[in-house]
Amino acid sequence: MEMNTDETELQRLQEELQVEILPGTEIMKDVGSHHFVKSDSSDRVLVPQPCDDPHDPLNWSTFWKVACIVNASWISFTQGYGPLSLAPMEESYIEEFHTNLTDALQFTGVAILVLGFSNFIWVPITTTFGRRPTALMSQVLNLGSAIWRAEANSYGSFMGASVLNGIAGGPAETLQPAIIADLFFLHDRGKWNTLYFLVYFGGLMVGPIMSGPMAANVGWRSFWWLYVAVIALSIVATIFINPETMYHRQHPNEKYDDTSKRGVEKKLDAALSQDEKKSDSFNSHRREDAPVDSYLGKGWPSKKQFALWQSNPKPFKTLLISFWTPWKLFVFPIVLFASFIVSFSASCFLTLNLTQLQVFAEPPYNFTPTHIGFCNFAILVGALIGLATAGPLSDWFAMRLTLRNNGIREPEMRLPAMIPYVVIMIFGNVINAVGYEHRWPWPAIVVVGYAATGIQVAALPAFASTYAVDSYKPVAASLFVAITINKNVYGYGFSKYLTPWIIESGYIKPIMLNMSLTTLWCLSGIIFYYYGKTFRRWSKNSDVHKM
Repeated sequence: MEMNTDETELQRLQEELQVEILPGTEIMKDVGSHHFVKSDSSDRVLVPQPCDDPHDPLNWSTFWKVACIVNASWISFTQGYGPLSLAPMEESYIEEFHTNLTDALQFTGVAILVLGFSNFIWVPITTTFGRRPTALMSQVLNLGSAIWRAEANSYGSFMGASVLNGIAGGPAETLQPAIIADLFFLHDRGKWNTLYFLVYFGGLMVGPIMSGPMAANVGWRSFWWLYVAVIALSIVATIFINPETMYHRQHPNEKYDDTSKRGVEKKLDAALSQDEKKSDSFNSHRREDAPVDSYLGKGWPSKKQFALWQSNPKPFKTLLISFWTPWKLFVFPIVLFASFIVSFSASCFLTLNLTQLQVFAEPPYNFTPTHIGFCNFAILVGALIGLATAGPLSDWFAMRLTLRNNGIREPEMRLPAMIPYVVIMIFGNVINAVGYEHRWPWPAIVVVGYAATGIQVAALPAFASTYAVDSYKPVAASLFVAITINKNVYGYGFSKYLTPWIIESGYIKPIMLNMSLTTLWCLSGIIFYYYGKTFRRWSKNSDVHKM
């Protein structure tokens, strides 16, 4: 529970509601004598509860929140832009470095693999010293990798630049989700996490759209010099409009000693007895004694939040804990559920990136690199449709089910919104696989199949990861390390063996296998919808909830 509630208050709430309140369970109404800070525009309880401090990121004005999320989105976009932009340029690399298609595809595969494991470096820095130093350092390294790629003159040199790009690109998969959890309340996270997956996968989609025409018209090196300029702009923006969003919000157990707690308990007893006489315990209207946050929507970052890093009294301990936590999270069923859905859903998109050259450069299509790059517009349009529908649908489902549950929200309430996107995912994979195999007209494959893949890749990972973050918000960054490692190890293996498999068996078997695995894990959402709270009960005493 993100309500900053001490054990005494939590026990009283459970007795009042007759509901077990586990980490992830949130109360979205006033309960008896217990009142919460609410939105200015409605009676919706804000989760987590903001401090009465102008520098609390939850209190920041719209300007600062938008500035931070736009810059975080730009970082995610640019760090995803490079690794998967290579597909339309593979012919150029084969000719330039005197290699073959299988080896050229390893530029992408190796970058993906390294990218996942690099977060064992970045996330400890993020949780120990803040989001800001991670953003700056990773983008400086990314700038170096782009320059190196542009100047590479051999296969080995370009592979080295790909490895550095993978290391530098790690925060694309962990940083923005942590910033979203810092800046936004629970009821808004669905749409912002959907935006994150749109801009991250959007970078992967726009990269090939840009690289194909540039390779054909001005040379492949020019693409990487454009990438240098894009990253440099992001570094400047990070310095001036991206203050630190990590904020320590005191838990009541830190605020009161035992004596003051006993005083609070007496006051609560008196208030509770009075309130029980006067009103229903689930009164949703504002009370005169409800807490008020005078800075809500009016706050601003302090000068300290623009420092290059934040001080930490126990840096080595925090670094070690941050390094260990992602491994620990692998034993949590909800984290595994999110990891596999993100992995297989993302691989549906990766399949298109790795196969479009093989399919469309050959008869009967005979597409140029420019035309192959433009095929990714369909995926981007699909992703925009996913952004416009998935986040609002997820938040709507969660709110409706919360109202039906007497104002008690469980993380599992988001899961039913996945259903239409699972159907779209299956439909898109069937179109792509059968269309590739039987050389269907390209509009059927690109306009329908590619667009459906874009819709699902913006939606399904967002649903699954938001569910996991709602359940384990204090370790949001570490949680995405676990998700990323799972996704990128599978993606590396898939990229390595996909081309030989296609040569041997055709397109249908590998694409249908990946679709079946995605469907299997999405269907397991039925188990999590009914038993997710049981899984959360297993880990309720874990120290991940106290970080």
